[in-house]
Amino acid sequence: MEPPADIHALIAEYGTLVYAIIFLWTFFEGETFVLFAGAAAQQGALNVWVLLLVAWFGSFAGDQMWFWIGRRYGSQMLERRPKWRAGVDGALEMLKRYDTWFILSFRFIYGVRNFASFAMGVARIDPLRFAALNFVAAFVWAASFVGIGYMFGRALEAMLGDVVHLFLYVMLGVFVGSSAIVYFVHRRQSRKAAARQAAKDEAAKAAAADIAAD
Repeated sequence: MEPPADIHALIAEYGTLVYAIIFLWTFFEGETFVLFAGAAAQQGALNVWVLLLVAWFGSFAGDQMWFWIGRRYGSQMLERRPKWRAGVDGALEMLKRYDTWFILSFRFIYGVRNFASFAMGVARIDPLRFAALNFVAAFVWAASFVGIGYMFGRALEAMLGDVVHLFLYVMLGVFVGSSAIVYFVHRRQSRKAAARQAAKDEAAKAAAADIAAD
């Protein structure tokens, strides 16, 4: 979704109803719009705390909706829309590899977030677990984009598109890097656990052999 050309015009026309518009925009996606809104808040046109809450709950509600659609109608929808399969399969592969990390960070992964919540519904993740992680992730997402818009203000408007994509790529890099660290730590721990189990098995075999010899 493309953001309105001038959020100040929206504020002038709709007043406080602009928060409802922001909620709807973030319900579907809206990184760029939230950045514009953060810049407007920095200039005093919006309340930054209300903006943060609206973006947070809009993003949370939107992904909850797609999760439940995927959980309830996922198989039927994929049969009718086979073009979705590649995106859903990609999201499911990342979910399988990174689990919690993916649920917390999928909003920042360009090209994946559109399918992620739907795919997690298809995977039938525990609803309460998804809701809890989604609630935290939506806050981080909203705070990040509102904060960037607020800090950079007017300067952001001239370079907005580049900033959005740069930020998404940076967050993707952080996600991949963090996931790699978690993977290698987990792998090292698994190897140590396997070595300890092997040692226990050898000790048990040796004890059994001693008993048999007696």
